Amino acid sequence: MKIQPHCSAVCLLSLLLLAGCAAALSGDAPGSWRWLRGNTHTHTYWSDGDAPPDLVAARYRDAGYHFLVLSDHNVLSQGERWWPISNSGGRPLRDEHLEQIEKRFGPGWLVTREVEGGGEMRLKTLEEVRGALEEEGRFLMIEGEEVTDRYQGHEVHINAVNIGEVIPPQRGGSVAETIERNLDAILEQGRRLGRPVLAHLNHPNFVWSITVDDLASIRGERFFEIYNGHRGTNNNGDASHPSLEVMWDEANTRRITTLRLPLLHGLATDDSHNHHAGDLVSSEGRGWVMVRARELSAESVISALRAGEFYASSGVSIADFGFQEGRYWLVIEGEEGVTYETRFIGTRSDGVETGPPGILLEKSLSLRPEYRLGGDELFLRAVVISSKLHPDPHARGDFESAWLPPQRGPAAP
Repeated sequence: MKIQPHCSAVCLLSLLLLAGCAAALSGDAPGSWRWLRGNTHTHTYWSDGDAPPDLVAARYRDAGYHFLVLSDHNVLSQGERWWPISNSGGRPLRDEHLEQIEKRFGPGWLVTREVEGGGEMRLKTLEEVRGALEEEGRFLMIEGEEVTDRYQGHEVHINAVNIGEVIPPQRGGSVAETIERNLDAILEQGRRLGRPVLAHLNHPNFVWSITVDDLASIRGERFFEIYNGHRGTNNNGDASHPSLEVMWDEANTRRITTLRLPLLHGLATDDSHNHHAGDLVSSEGRGWVMVRARELSAESVISALRAGEFYASSGVSIADFGFQEGRYWLVIEGEEGVTYETRFIGTRSDGVETGPPGILLEKSLSLRPEYRLGGDELFLRAVVISSKLHPDPHARGDFESAWLPPQRGPAAP
């Protein structure tokens, strides 16, 4: 499966034309920050993906990504593991795949052996992949794990980014407690090892496992997937379950009023398991984050995410955005023949009563949309929906979109 490039030629030209203006709007000097494209949720043969880590990482790098987290279930890409060479089965390692790997990495890269029943290939560790693919300022691999837990049939999956040791599932007496115990273990490892880590709750609507109550009550961390590219994760909800966007607004309304917790931020990820040709359940390049950082390092990426200097995307590109002086504004990189609708969404309060969560405050068809605060907003966020259908969608009929970070409004307590 070929990952779609982030920008067309027209899009890249638009970026160049907007760069000077965007830097001026943000208040930063030109060149003091750059946009970094990354995916924080990726699977390989180390757990339930269908390709080896070196081939997967090479495809992301070749597609223009700047950073990648391999996040296999309850395991790190460390130690020795062998995979059977076979042209059949559920996750085969075909002869053509071996040829692709050798062509990409050169002679001597593959390590194989003969065992009873056929051949095997040794899976590369993260350190080996780093040595072959990392390049300062261009491509970075970040250690990760999908800490995979459950409570009475409810799946609780949390991605741990930039960890150094495997974190086993922590278990809990409820969904909410299971979430908190795993978040606590991730953050505690970061403190113990003296390294910045980040955790995000994955695909809340996967087998309808996470409720709005669970999402609203998350403490210690404040990131979840607003978009997950796996077609089994139900981003859009159904007749009986709310969409992730509806859940996001309801959860943030509760967090800012009754719970007095920080706003939740939404990430977009591939959750890629399938890395070969065809109409795939979860493929590379469906969703990603664009992080505004000063350098390409794990520390800088995590710092920018924590500061809200990012947006989530399934295809729409943002040149700049900001929330200052009573307005929320953004600059969209337009693609020829495509229109863009920006929706400013939030919750109002008159100081006594809280209005319905997540109402449409304003919408715009401009490439430079802007919302001026009226004074009664508890919080607001922006989502940009293009007229271009996603070429490889999570769900049929999805349009390429971008989700901007929520911001506290003047009515927030």
